[in-house]
Amino acid sequence: MQIPIYQVDAFSTVPFSGNPAAVCPLDAWLPKEYLQAIAQENCLSETAFFVARDHSGEYDLRWFTPNQEVDLCGHATLATSHVLFQELGVDEPMLHFHTKSGELIVRKLNQGYEMDFPAVPTSMFFQPLDLPTLIGVEGRVIGRAMDVLVRVESEADVRALKPNMAAIATVPARGLIVTAPGDDEGVDFVSRFFAPQAGVPEDPVTGSAHCTLAPYWAKELGKNSFFAQQIGPRGGELHIRLEGTHVLLMGQAVTVIKGHIYLPDSL
Repeated sequence: MQIPIYQVDAFSTVPFSGNPAAVCPLDAWLPKEYLQAIAQENCLSETAFFVARDHSGEYDLRWFTPNQEVDLCGHATLATSHVLFQELGVDEPMLHFHTKSGELIVRKLNQGYEMDFPAVPTSMFFQPLDLPTLIGVEGRVIGRAMDVLVRVESEADVRALKPNMAAIATVPARGLIVTAPGDDEGVDFVSRFFAPQAGVPEDPVTGSAHCTLAPYWAKELGKNSFFAQQIGPRGGELHIRLEGTHVLLMGQAVTVIKGHIYLPDSL
């Protein structure tokens, strides 16, 4: 049995930047242990698997890190959309993905892809965190959604983080988002994202984290449209708009690898 596989750099227009994701089109769902094994073999922050539904433009979509299935992933959804539109020639005005987080809609625009995701604002988080031990700098815990959101003083602090992965892995959440206002004119905020507990020590560009960052910065800055940068070692850029309970994420993507996975014919 052969399964097509594409590796796509999401939130980027050039290869070897942005956030890489693997994308596997399937005719039907494989057992979960095979999906997890493929994701572990890929050793990327996310591998996306999709199966087409009977209605045109509608797909079931799942995401796996190297060690677990996750409920929401932005960059692998962007990568999947890129594969459908650019590699598989889907000619639809928009894609409808049915996921553990509900229906996600992606539109192809002249300047890239627009993903319609749910806003995920934080709620109170009462567990004390020793931030100097976790990330090497002082900061303030804003709250918890899928991830714990931490604000630090400056972009320089975000760049200078010294993440203690073993300590971060004990935080009771999917991961840890660290954010600050941007230094450059036109950059509203910057961030980094750590999720060693999900098998992703540092994610280069995390679309789903911006579902929490957008409502937070909307309150802080009094605006609903943002240009954001994720500024880890690889990093990337996002255009974001908050519309009520929805976050619209704009990004581009580029294919860097095409191939096949070979599984036993008896599967």
